[in-house]
Amino acid sequence: VDFDGDEIDFLAGHKGMPREQVEQMLSNVTGVAANAGLEYRFDLLQHTNTVKAHELLHFAKAEGLQHELEERLMSAYFTEGKHVGRIDDLVELATEVGLDADRARAALESEQYLPAVRQDQAQARAYGIQGVPFFVVDGQYGISGAQPPAAFENVLRDLWAKRGEAETETAAV
Repeated sequence: VDFDGDEIDFLAGHKGMPREQVEQMLSNVTGVAANAGLEYRFDLLQHTNTVKAHELLHFAKAEGLQHELEERLMSAYFTEGKHVGRIDDLVELATEVGLDADRARAALESEQYLPAVRQDQAQARAYGIQGVPFFVVDGQYGISGAQPPAAFENVLRDLWAKRGEAETETAAV
């Protein structure tokens, strides 16, 4: 849960990449984020195991606040340097989006949603996902990495075209 070192140390060790290459990669991601109006602060980021954060997201989904919590977690992690791997810190973030602190804590401590997180991880392995961000669109297309909007537009256009072809074939039958 607590990693001793910065994000560059973690990625260099985890990915087996030279430190300079990791710095360049993070600089690129920071630039892409800035172009989208986001201020990523890898200098503040506290690298951690995010399984508990994912458990909390499943709890928030059951409470109808998944998207609000997702946004709060991303901001806390990437721009504010908050820890998102410890229960106390996660409960604090949960309350900020309107989740009940006691119920959130109970869900995390009981690991009620851990099986759902493990299922998500298994699905990611089945898709061949090895890094984030990774987007799965309609269970058919995978988009890896920080991609420009055109990459998503192309996937959506392909899906739209396929659906149109399927509807035409169904109507002809």
